[in-house]
Amino acid sequence: MPNAVSVMLHHQRRVRWGSLLGVVALVLASQVVLRVNVHQALFGVVAGWAWLGAHFAPNAAALADLPEILYQLWRTVLVAIAATTVAGGVALVLGLAGALPTSHLKAVRGLVRLFASLMRNVPFVAWALILLFSFKQNDFTGFLALLLMTIGQLTRAFIETLDEVGPGPIEALTATGATYWQVIFQGVLPAVAAPMLSWLLYMIENNIRDATLVGMLTGTGIGFIFDLYFKGFRYASAGLVVLAIIAVTIGIELTSNKLRQVLNA
Repeated sequence: MPNAVSVMLHHQRRVRWGSLLGVVALVLASQVVLRVNVHQALFGVVAGWAWLGAHFAPNAAALADLPEILYQLWRTVLVAIAATTVAGGVALVLGLAGALPTSHLKAVRGLVRLFASLMRNVPFVAWALILLFSFKQNDFTGFLALLLMTIGQLTRAFIETLDEVGPGPIEALTATGATYWQVIFQGVLPAVAAPMLSWLLYMIENNIRDATLVGMLTGTGIGFIFDLYFKGFRYASAGLVVLAIIAVTIGIELTSNKLRQVLNA
């Protein structure tokens, strides 16, 4: 037995070292094929950060644009929260139809899971470009782009969450003569409320960040303002936009983490 254990450990070490050497060889081969000069790349990164620090640092002129930046940022946050909230309601219905404990129709479960996979694998940028031709440049286009992608993400997450519900509460309520919706609202949803709300908060964080890029494409919100300042060589104002986005994102993340702690307590 000790010999077998030592042989297994030796094999694991060989696999680890082989994997490490394989990754190193792949990196070196990529540098040769792409003709990457590591020395120039490192100095280029340092020079790039230095240029950013010199040109994107907010100044007094940029502070004059702060009211407009905050207003557009507020609009972007509202669009992200609205899209996530509506998507959460749709995803809850689809999740109940696609989860094994709450749906007994195999064909329906398969269709819902296929729909969720298709929706979540289309990038929000692609949704924004597709919808742009139909709905033009406005907040509603960004709302729809975030909504469609979020429906796919949350539906998949909700299905996986509902699949983890044990049969005990469902069987107990069914034995007492409870109807389907009574089982759902009294047994299933209370058991998964905390993880589902955690997923909803997580998607709100993501969508606030993604809404910035969507705004560049749809010509709305904080993304449009950043694009306008950047293309107009108003780098200091563009840097102030970036700092405002970072501050709001960190604030939303800290708030979400606090809410998750309360929900999971």
